[in-house]
Amino acid sequence: MEGLGREPALRGTTAPLSIAPMMDRTDRHFRFFLRQLTKKTLLYTEMKTANAILRGDRKRLLGYSDLEHPLALQVGGSDPTQLSEVARIATDYGYDELNLNVGCPSSRVRKGAFGACLMAKPELVAECVNAMRSATHIPVTVKHRIGIDEIDTYEDMERFVSIVAESACDRFSVHARKAWLKGLSPKQNRTIPPLRYPEIYRLKQRFPHLPIEINGGIRDHDAIAHHLQHVDAVMIGRAAYETPYLFAEADQRYFSGTDSIISREDAVRALIPYASRHVESGEPLHRITRHLLTLFVGIPGTKAWKRALSQPLAEESPETFLENALEAVRRVRSAESEVTDPPPIRVEELPPGAPIGA
Repeated sequence: MEGLGREPALRGTTAPLSIAPMMDRTDRHFRFFLRQLTKKTLLYTEMKTANAILRGDRKRLLGYSDLEHPLALQVGGSDPTQLSEVARIATDYGYDELNLNVGCPSSRVRKGAFGACLMAKPELVAECVNAMRSATHIPVTVKHRIGIDEIDTYEDMERFVSIVAESACDRFSVHARKAWLKGLSPKQNRTIPPLRYPEIYRLKQRFPHLPIEINGGIRDHDAIAHHLQHVDAVMIGRAAYETPYLFAEADQRYFSGTDSIISREDAVRALIPYASRHVESGEPLHRITRHLLTLFVGIPGTKAWKRALSQPLAEESPETFLENALEAVRRVRSAESEVTDPPPIRVEELPPGAPIGA
């Protein structure tokens, strides 16, 4: 197997926890919101194609707040020359990392000859990584699947990693499902192929010098802690969007953080100046608040919160709108507390001989 004896000099450090790049999810507004909960978890942009970056509105595509660091730009492409130029642009924009998408199974991506279909072309992926690394000083990483279609054995994945590692790829983030490029939609590819975590553990054992990150179906802190016993890092995808408050404990648990855990209410209030600035510049508030819908999932008031955020803004300021939504949650909690908490028992009401507090 090629590359097994080589230990290339790698760049940067591997954060133990990251939030996966997700289309229509990890835009700048969601990332800014997540930064109210966790300061240290590595965040990713949505995937941006090399063509779009080179020819499109870069300020719109690549702009972000300085508070979003550490932040990785995920790019889709397969032309080493284009990707080399993208690496220079990403460096100029101040991104902390550049990640090559070798995992997206959508038909649109396949037509562009990048994404998961590149798992069948590890030599080309290595050439792309090498071109990007030659153009920047920041880490260049790859996010890929366990396999695709009939190229899906552990040995196939090991060969892919071995060849790409020759380019000194700085980290391999591995989605623990294969992708069926023939017959399954991108949504189905996130759930139907079975998770194969042990194969990623085996990959780390085979390449102990390579940073290996695991992704796919990981939803809580117990699972994160278990995986970190076997690999270097954990990447959370859908759970980050469906239960974002999970990350309020991330800095203390995985980064030796000492700051107190922020409450949901304070996280919302910290977002108000940001929301106000964007609304004043003409952006609809719902582009920001749509990312907050699941903040109260699992606790009383979540339905009232979602209902309040789904109302039209009317003439309210973002501050008034969000404070009213928080008040709707407080009313539900107060009402439930009155129903579930029994009234205090006065001592004179106790029967003779009854122990106080019984």
